[in-house]
Amino acid sequence: MLENLLRQLHERRSSDTVCNQYHDVGTLNNLRIYLSYLTRFTSDILLVGEAPGYRGCRITGIPFTSGDVIMTSKHDMFKDFGSNIICYPVMAEHTAKMLWTFLEVNNAVPILWNAFPFHPHQSRIPTSNRKPNVSEVREGNIYLRLIYDLFKPKTLCSLGRVGESVLKEMFPNRDIMYIRHPSYGGKKDFIEGMKKVYKNILTPR
Repeated sequence: MLENLLRQLHERRSSDTVCNQYHDVGTLNNLRIYLSYLTRFTSDILLVGEAPGYRGCRITGIPFTSGDVIMTSKHDMFKDFGSNIICYPVMAEHTAKMLWTFLEVNNAVPILWNAFPFHPHQSRIPTSNRKPNVSEVREGNIYLRLIYDLFKPKTLCSLGRVGESVLKEMFPNRDIMYIRHPSYGGKKDFIEGMKKVYKNILTPR
């Protein structure tokens, strides 16, 4: 099932407004390493955001990470990865830094994903970010369903309103936990939202 997901991601074409970072076999393998890690350590929390950014997941292939986080985070997952992850150039991304700063106090890694798993950008400006449009979010449902079927998470969470809308539409009979995005002054609410999600599994390190 994992290889089927990776194959479908790899085969999606890029365009003037969408970069498929998974055309690159190294980036695709980064995602394979991350998802394989989750299958070994059994994650029950699915956290869905909006879309990859050009400073983070577009480079690393792993949602909500950046080269800076992978190189500097003290989380056990990155220690487990060792030197197997390839990411160049190494850049920092605010959301990734905020998330993994929180997760450093807890070994439970969520299943991180996006409503649209490819990088949407302004036409012919790859170093920009934009909100995925309706058709792109609808396309993203295909990959999100594969992620859900692969892990069968017990807790469904969104980071921001786009992820919340997608999860509510796909899983109308499930409770969806909304977490404020940390950007634009949302740091405090983000931390409080994450604490609510992790209240039963937070462990000191």
